[in-house]
Amino acid sequence: MAGIDGKMYGNMVISAANALENQKEDINNLNVFPVPDGDTGSNMSMTIGVVREKAENLPDKLSDCAAQISRMMLMAARGNSGVILSLFFKGMAKALDECDEADSVSLAKAFQSGVDSAYGAVMSPQEGTILTVMRVSAEKALEKAGDEFKNDPAGLLSYMLDVATTTLEQTPEMLPVLKSANVVDAGGSGFVAILNGMRAALNNNAVAYTGTARPQTASAADFSAMDTGEITFGYCTECIIEKDPELCTEERIESLRETLSEMGDSMVFAQDEEIIKLHIHTNEPGIVLSLAQVFGALLTIKVENMRRQHTELSAKSNEQKEEAPAPAPEKEPAKPYGFVSVAAGEGIAAAFTDMGCDRMVVGGQTMNPSLADIISAVEDVNAQTVFVLPNNSNVYLAALQASKEITEKRVIVLATKTIPQGISCMFAFDESLSPEENEAAMTEAASMVKSFSLTYAVHDSTADGMDIHTGQSLGLLNGKVRFYADTDTECLSQMIEEMTEGSVVTIFYGEDVTEEDAKKVAAQFEEALPMADVTLLPGNQPVYKYIISCE
Repeated sequence: MAGIDGKMYGNMVISAANALENQKEDINNLNVFPVPDGDTGSNMSMTIGVVREKAENLPDKLSDCAAQISRMMLMAARGNSGVILSLFFKGMAKALDECDEADSVSLAKAFQSGVDSAYGAVMSPQEGTILTVMRVSAEKALEKAGDEFKNDPAGLLSYMLDVATTTLEQTPEMLPVLKSANVVDAGGSGFVAILNGMRAALNNNAVAYTGTARPQTASAADFSAMDTGEITFGYCTECIIEKDPELCTEERIESLRETLSEMGDSMVFAQDEEIIKLHIHTNEPGIVLSLAQVFGALLTIKVENMRRQHTELSAKSNEQKEEAPAPAPEKEPAKPYGFVSVAAGEGIAAAFTDMGCDRMVVGGQTMNPSLADIISAVEDVNAQTVFVLPNNSNVYLAALQASKEITEKRVIVLATKTIPQGISCMFAFDESLSPEENEAAMTEAASMVKSFSLTYAVHDSTADGMDIHTGQSLGLLNGKVRFYADTDTECLSQMIEEMTEGSVVTIFYGEDVTEEDAKKVAAQFEEALPMADVTLLPGNQPVYKYIISCE
């Protein structure tokens, strides 16, 4: 067959996006480890799905098409799996640069370049993950591309798919946690779906999208005829909520609508049986999204600074009219330091803000922000050096990649994996120190705090000698499951045994915990740790009933 041109490459990626979207729930369900984190399929699908949404804008030239797809996916990337996938396509674009068409050899080299790019972003690659499935299939393809499949890109992709499928089936033998749960790797399964979609397109049988269509997002406001000072509510906030049937009664939804209507203007509130679509102009996007999340998982999030957007659009409009642009307002001098923190929960966000955090990005466990979310927040901070606190291991890679996209200021990403680590970093900051000294001091502070959290098991599982059953209380220490019991009280008692040397204990209670129950837990800690200073605060966080720091 003829080589792969830009149009065919775009069709291949769109077919891959459809295949992944159609299978995302099955892929999500492969995340059976008891921490509620079943979002790999969703993260990967949202990352590559942006290509389907903007298919009409893809260039015809292969190199340009690959580059644009790479950029689109990078900006939409969510979670570790999404970032890895976007970097894979970034590596492919690099290899296809200046190519008009790709034959089997150049296609195989592009896949290998994609693997190199993905591996290069992961500090400690783990065998048995999506990286392994990518690497083995690309290596085998490179061996065969110039010989057996020299003029047969479709045959090469079929061969790659077979290798990837076989490798995926072997992942439980490489990663004990998969074997104990009797599943294959979720990210690797997503990559197999992608290869299947690409192969189908090359065989003129592209995969069609069969999932539930989502409503189109509202168009951005046209600010060209407005004065920036006339914008009362500065943030255009949009999200799509996957409705939880138990929470979404008509009375509660109407209450949400009324509450939100008092927080801004230009509100669009639409729903069907499965989703709620919300658009509002507000000055409190974090609170809006926290309220929305009470009704189900957030499928998409977008927050735009309309004042800054208005300035950019006005300048563009003036340029098109060949008019001299109005003089830009004087910008305040950049301060030495700024902070961006990722967290979910109004109370936790308030704690970071009180300690000097400039911008909050809504996200965390099961709700990973995109690169665009993080980049927008960092760019919004008028500082020479901006520290980013991911506060979740599944957000760190996205934050690190976002930092590489910003050149006009220095961005330092601290490897905070929990909320308590992030708060400890903020306490350790000293404005009189250099960026390097602060990075060292804040990193050390994060390492000194013990981070505990309480949630519940969503699946039966056997891990690290623990036989855990659905519905049991789970206790995490520094992000890893260490405790389990039939009741919260028992599980918290196990945690307390790890806190005997702590002198300061801070407890954030979640959105589903009453103040009365939280006070009982605080009393439990005060009685067991009489020498410790115990502080109880409303965190309003999802997923975790309690997030506890011990220092």
